[in-house]
Amino acid sequence: MEKKQKTKAEAEVKKAYKKSQEGKVVANAGNEVRVGTRGRVFEGVVTKKFPKRIAIEFERMIYVRKYERYARLKTKIHARLPDAMDKEINIGDLVRVQECRPLSKIIHFIVIQKIKDVSEVRK
Repeated sequence: MEKKQKTKAEAEVKKAYKKSQEGKVVANAGNEVRVGTRGRVFEGVVTKKFPKRIAIEFERMIYVRKYERYARLKTKIHARLPDAMDKEINIGDLVRVQECRPLSKIIHFIVIQKIKDVSEVRK
């Protein structure tokens, strides 16, 4: 009787785990390791491109209470570039990145999609 109860409890835990995993977006491409995403999403312009990562930059407005004014700050983020998107993303493109687990010392985001091309961003 106790064994049946344990197996029922284990089955319920497995079902709950599967339901929690259903909503997660998983960014992967081909032979690459699957990386689950979570958290914040940012859009920015690609400033530098490296073999497996890109650096994006975007501006945000913050209110400075001392001076009762708004200040424009630039933020730079390094993001993992999936192999499938390597050819289509270039410097100057507008891309969307989402937070994931830390992949290295500076990479905590992964590219999810390309929004606009270089020519469309500059217009």
